Amino acid sequence: MKDRINIEMWMCPRGRLRAERTQQKETSQPSMGGWKMLSVQERRRQLESQYPQWPRRTIASHFFAQAEKFADQPLLITEDRTSTYEQVMEESRRLARALLALGVRRRDKIAVLMANEPEFIFLMIAVSMVGGVVIPINTMLRADELSYVLQQSDTNILVMSERIGRLHHAAAVADLLSAGETKLPQLRQVICIPDRAHNDENEEVCRDAGFLAWSDFLDGAERVTDDEVYARWKDSEYPDEVAFIIYTSGSTGVPKGVQLTSDMFLRCAYSTCLSRAFELGRRIYCPLPLYHVFAMEEGLLAASFVGGSLVIGREFTPRIALELMSTHEATDMICVPSMLVALVNHPQVTDYSLQSLTALMCAAAPAPVPVWKRAVDLFGLTEICTGYGGTEVTASTMHTEVGDSLEVVVSRVGRIKPGGVSGLAEYGGANVQYKVVDPVSGADLPSGTMGELSVRGNVVTRGYYKKPEETSAVLDGDGWLRTGDLGRMDEFGYFEFLGRSKDLYKVSGENVAPKEVEETISKHPAVSQVYIVGVPDGLTTEAGAAFIELRPGGACTRSDILAWCHERVARFKIPRYIWFVEASDWPMTGTGKIQKFRLQEMARERIGKQKD
Repeated sequence: MKDRINIEMWMCPRGRLRAERTQQKETSQPSMGGWKMLSVQERRRQLESQYPQWPRRTIASHFFAQAEKFADQPLLITEDRTSTYEQVMEESRRLARALLALGVRRRDKIAVLMANEPEFIFLMIAVSMVGGVVIPINTMLRADELSYVLQQSDTNILVMSERIGRLHHAAAVADLLSAGETKLPQLRQVICIPDRAHNDENEEVCRDAGFLAWSDFLDGAERVTDDEVYARWKDSEYPDEVAFIIYTSGSTGVPKGVQLTSDMFLRCAYSTCLSRAFELGRRIYCPLPLYHVFAMEEGLLAASFVGGSLVIGREFTPRIALELMSTHEATDMICVPSMLVALVNHPQVTDYSLQSLTALMCAAAPAPVPVWKRAVDLFGLTEICTGYGGTEVTASTMHTEVGDSLEVVVSRVGRIKPGGVSGLAEYGGANVQYKVVDPVSGADLPSGTMGELSVRGNVVTRGYYKKPEETSAVLDGDGWLRTGDLGRMDEFGYFEFLGRSKDLYKVSGENVAPKEVEETISKHPAVSQVYIVGVPDGLTTEAGAAFIELRPGGACTRSDILAWCHERVARFKIPRYIWFVEASDWPMTGTGKIQKFRLQEMARERIGKQKD
C-alpha cells in the first residue's frame, strides 16, 4: 500500500502538495496542448510513455494517483458545476469518513440509486476507500424489480435519490420496508437524497420514512478522521477483490449480478485509451447512465487516464445534449443508437456550435447506416468508432480502428482492443481472446464461420453473484465465457456481430440472423431504425416480424419494404409481418437497448388480433 499511496502526501498541507505537483509536471508531464496535433500512433506512444508498467490499483488509489498528476484539471462537468481532480478526491474522502461513521465494514454492499450526479462518482470512490462493494442500480426499475435487486444482492446500505424523473423511489422503498414481512433482511440503512426542488421539506419526508437524510449522513463525516480513512483504505487495497456487482440490463429477462474487480475496470479503461488513441485532456460528453459499464469504463475511467473530463447531464434530451457539448466544448461523445437518432433528427441541431467535437463512439446496439452518415456530415466528425463488449467482460473488448471508413464501422464491431502494459502475453498483448463456437454443441468453429462468440481474459467476470447454475452454464473450467452473441471473424481480424443467439430463428429449416435483414431495411431512405424478431408460425415453424420507425417526414408502405427486400435478400429472410411504429413505442432498457423479448410479446399480440 505504501508504494501506492504515500502517507506523507496524504496528510501534508495542500500548499506543499501543489509545489510538488508543479515540479512533477514540469519534469514529467506533457502540456495539455502538446497532444492535440499528434498523429494516432504518436498519441499512443505518448500514452504508453506515461504508463511504462501496469499500476495495479483499486479505483480509489487510481483516482488518488490521477489527482496527483492532474489536480487542477476538470474531471466532472455538469450543467451547473465543475469539479477538478483534487476536488473529486476531497469530496470522496469526506464521503468515506461518513461511511465509516455509519459503521460500514469491509465488503459491505453499498447500492447506489442515483441519476447522473457528481455524488455518484464521489460515492463510488469513497466505497472503494473503505473496502466496500458498489452496486449501481438502474434508475428506471419499478418497485418489484428494485426489491429483487436489493434482496438478491444482499445490499447493506442503500443510497438513493428521493425521486428520479417520474419515479418516486423513496416511496417505493418505504413501502417495501413497511410490508408485514421484511423482504430485505440485510439492509441496515437507507440514505435519502431529497429532491432538489424542495430540499428542506423533503429531508423531513425522508426522516419521517425512517431514512437517514443526506445532510445527516454528511454530518457524520465530522466524527471520523482522515487517519481512520487511511487505515481502512490501506487494509482494502486489493485490486483483484470484487468491487462491483452490476446487474445486467434485463434485455433478455431477469437481471443477473455481474461481479467485477477494480483491476478489470482499470485494465479495460486503459485499453480503450490506447485503442481510441486518447489525447491528453480529452473531454467526453456522456449522456449514458453512470450505473452502466459503458459510461463508467468508456467515459469516466478512460478519461481519467489522460487527465480528461466527463461532461454529464442529469437526463438526456437532444436539446440538453447539444447545449452541453456546445457550452463545454466536448471533443468526444459516447452514446447508443437511440440517442444518436434523436440528436441527428433534432430540428435545431444545426443551430449549435460543435467545432470542437471530432470523435464519436456509438455502440451497444447496431446503428442504422443513414444515422452514421448524417452524424458525420452534421458534426464534421473525423474519428468515428463502434465497439462490442458487455457487462460480463467489464465493458468493450473490441473497437473499430481510428480512421476506419464508414463502411467498416457500420458492418463490423471492430477488432480486439490492444492492451499495452495492461494486456497478457498469451493473448498477444490484449486483455482477451475470442473464438467462435457452435451455438448448440459448443464445439470450436473455423475462422469465417458464423457461430456464438466465446471469450476469456483478465477483464472477464468471475461469475454471477449467488447464481452458480447460471454461472456454470456460460463459464467453463478454462475460463471461456459464452456470450450468447452470434458473429464471425473476417480475414483481417474484424468481427461481424449478427445478433443474439436467442434472436436467431428458423424459417423452413433455414437460419435467419435478424441483424442482417435489419441492416438491409435500414438502408431504405425513409427508414430511421428497424428491429426484427422471430415468431411462431404453423407453416414455416417461425417467421420474421419487423417493427419500423420512419424518419421525420418519411413515407413508406409495407409493399415498399417488401419490394426493397426482394431485391436484396433471400426470400426466406424477408419478414412476413411488418408494422410501423413511433419512436415512443420502442420498449427499451434504461441504457437505451431495445428489449427484443418485449417486441416478441408485442408481435404475438398483434398477430393474435389479426387472426381474431
